Amino acid sequence: MKIIARVKELLKDLYRVEEKLSSSSTLQDPLLFKELSQHHKYLTNLRDSVDTYDALKQEILDNKELLSLEQDPEVQDLLREQNREFSSKIEKLLIQIETLLVPPDPNDDRSVVVELRAGTGGDEAALFVGDCVSMYQKFAASMRWSCEELSANESQQGGFKEYHVVITGPNVHRYMQYEAGTHRVQRVPVTETQGRVHTSAITVAVMMEPDEEEKNEKIEEKDLRIDTYRASGAGGQHVNTTDSAVRITHIPTNIVVQCQAERSQIKNKEKAMRLLKTKIVEEKRIAQQKDISSMRSSQIGSGDRSERIRTYNFPQNRLSDHRINLTLYKLEEVMEGGLTQVIDPIIAFYHQKKVEDSGV
Repeated sequence: MKIIARVKELLKDLYRVEEKLSSSSTLQDPLLFKELSQHHKYLTNLRDSVDTYDALKQEILDNKELLSLEQDPEVQDLLREQNREFSSKIEKLLIQIETLLVPPDPNDDRSVVVELRAGTGGDEAALFVGDCVSMYQKFAASMRWSCEELSANESQQGGFKEYHVVITGPNVHRYMQYEAGTHRVQRVPVTETQGRVHTSAITVAVMMEPDEEEKNEKIEEKDLRIDTYRASGAGGQHVNTTDSAVRITHIPTNIVVQCQAERSQIKNKEKAMRLLKTKIVEEKRIAQQKDISSMRSSQIGSGDRSERIRTYNFPQNRLSDHRINLTLYKLEEVMEGGLTQVIDPIIAFYHQKKVEDSGV
């Protein structure tokens, strides 16, 4: 198989990397040591995946040999069922390996701020924002990432009109960048008495948290308008009792952020400023990237949240990602955090597109 052959060709470099890592000259050079360590981790992950692939293939071969000798129909059925399970694992593993073959990017491990907003569909859209917040939290837990709520504007009927969360951990940006865009949901709302399927939509924006250099860029106080008000929504006892909620407007860009997640006005202001800085830095990045057409074409479409990327059809238990024509009848599994089966092929697709665009 070509993909396995490609990996085994790359693994020829593993021994050389291990030798260089242990050399005294490398140990005295922190930058070289870091670079080689990252490459070693990358190759080790590839090796472990190929070892698993080889082991599964061997299990299938062993079972086939046993099948040719076995007379008991029940044992034969058991061996066939095992082989079906092994084949299914191999299919998933090959997608993971293809994703691993995508070279690491310097931004892969950057923390991200994910913004979810209810779009068309009113209360139903807000409920779906809540469902997607839960989906991303479960996905983050499965990837051993951490989540920190920055702000949440709750809807009276449940869910959120708007929600911001910081997600931190290995390969967070590598995976989460592909969630940006419009997510459409088709299902029967809880308020629908006739049993009709409604279509609603939410938008997702994914922004890298500013790095240390970007964090140090000063925002002038004169450029800010800060308002405080009483928190609202289905919250706790502090709701509507103190002016703890904070809204900050950045006058030059007209970016508005708000936070009422904490009881303390000071903490809410800190989180709002963190979100504001992220949005300002993201606007600068977008402006810079608009002038680099080849870079934009290698990314996720336009990156605009108006681009419809995915449909969640609950009556059919179907998820469709429109960018790569992927359809899975495993929507329940995905909503429980099983997003790797959706994102892995997207990572591989956009890497291949980037290669083709660059003429490599």
